[in-house]
Amino acid sequence: QVQLVESGGGSVQAGGSLRLSCVASIATYCMGWFRQAPENERERVATLEWEGTTSYADSVKGRFTISKDNARNIVYLQMTSLKPEDTAKYYCAADPGSCEWMITHPRVRWANWGQGTQVTVDS
Repeated sequence: QVQLVESGGGSVQAGGSLRLSCVASIATYCMGWFRQAPENERERVATLEWEGTTSYADSVKGRFTISKDNARNIVYLQMTSLKPEDTAKYYCAADPGSCEWMITHPRVRWANWGQGTQVTVDS
């Protein structure tokens, strides 16, 4: 079981930036960020494979960047040019399998989840 702790959420004006952090208790092959707004389904935002391959939802491409600090088992989500529609609770997730496989099997639940951190973007 991987413990995940997110931080870095908050309130920001549209056009602003935030950086979310996720500290993992151990290194895991695939890491991801998801988000869920009230009355919406959970949405995959970005993923990062162990060797560095990334993927992004179309809605955040060019604005969000996922990265990691291998030495400290921290995954970041740098969010820029934030929009009100980015408002959601953001969750860090980890899975021992391949990110590519998890992406192509969206109904399979990721193995480990954090508690989430709220991001609110004001217009």
